[in-house]
Amino acid sequence: MFVEIAFGLVGLALVAFIVYCILLISKISRVVDEAETSIKTLTSDVNVTLYQTNELLAKVNVLTDDVTHKVATIDPLFVAIADLSESVSDLNTEARVLSKKAASAGKNTVKASSMLSAFGLISKILKK
Repeated sequence: MFVEIAFGLVGLALVAFIVYCILLISKISRVVDEAETSIKTLTSDVNVTLYQTNELLAKVNVLTDDVTHKVATIDPLFVAIADLSESVSDLNTEARVLSKKAASAGKNTVKASSMLSAFGLISKILKK
């Protein structure tokens, strides 16, 4: 009789274990289904993101080409401005040199004028 009770308890424990395993497998199945749904959603989102990224890269390439073309168009202007700046700088340097020469010539003219006046006065005195 103890053996029959022991077999009954083992059988009951086995049935409880099987029910527990069925419930566990059911929960695992739901988790796997949710994981599959999440992966499908992520795959879809990644595809949309990749498409938008490709479109954005194409637009960036077009803009880069446009900017490169415009910079190439404007580049001669900057070269001309640099040349003009250099010419103005040279002109300023020459103007300074010329003004120094004019100032020096003015001083010499005043000195020569003074000397001529002095000679004129001396010649008047000597004529008398």
